[in-house]
Amino acid sequence: MLQSILPAEAFGFLLVLIRVGAMFSFAPAFGEQQIPMRVRLAGAVGVSGMVFALVRGDMPALPASPVLLVGLIIMEFLIGLMIALAARLMLNALNIAGTIVAFQTSLAASQQFDPTQGQQSAIFASFFSVLGVALIFATDLHILMLRAMTDSYSLFPAGEMPPLGDFASAVVDLVAASFLLGVQISAPFLVFGVVFNIGLGLTARLMPQLPVFFVAMPLNIFLGFLILLIALPAMMLWFLEVYEERLSVFLN
Repeated sequence: MLQSILPAEAFGFLLVLIRVGAMFSFAPAFGEQQIPMRVRLAGAVGVSGMVFALVRGDMPALPASPVLLVGLIIMEFLIGLMIALAARLMLNALNIAGTIVAFQTSLAASQQFDPTQGQQSAIFASFFSVLGVALIFATDLHILMLRAMTDSYSLFPAGEMPPLGDFASAVVDLVAASFLLGVQISAPFLVFGVVFNIGLGLTARLMPQLPVFFVAMPLNIFLGFLILLIALPAMMLWFLEVYEERLSVFLN
């Protein structure tokens, strides 16, 4: 019955579409909520057609029962989801860094909608996230995600059970790496916050008559923007380097 409904070519394209569709649903830049669903679906179908032309010979045979077919679809979705989450979690490092920068510059209360998170975030976190997506396209790292989808058929052949234990370990490692990268990127502002607050405390003790907080707020914001002007190129280059390194593990 299945063989009469789903020919071999259509079945192979369906498997590729499921894996690629997971990327277009969750990956940064491709799967943002602001992109209309029809546009994402059209992109997934177009990319799936190109990927299927390259991996057609690696597609498994049509399962004999619907239960095996459902299991195969779930496995393909998990593989695509893993690659998409790797890219998404590394992009979250910029949100973490932007939140730390906002707290250190006394601008945490200034909120703006973050399209990469789908919610309100600190203004620096939103700026870093949007800038990171723009740089991903400017440096052609989005092509790296597409290459990862194609090369994933060499690492995780279609029809074979993916290593779920390794997947779980990889997710934990990616979460830790994302948080670490966010803290490392914002390290200049952490140092600035410690030094500035220590100096502010000493000033308050030495000159009690000085309205410390009245003077400190605009000075803190000004110095924060000055440090951002100097350190932003190095921060973004560091992010792009780690982002490329993390996605390269999915390349053959």
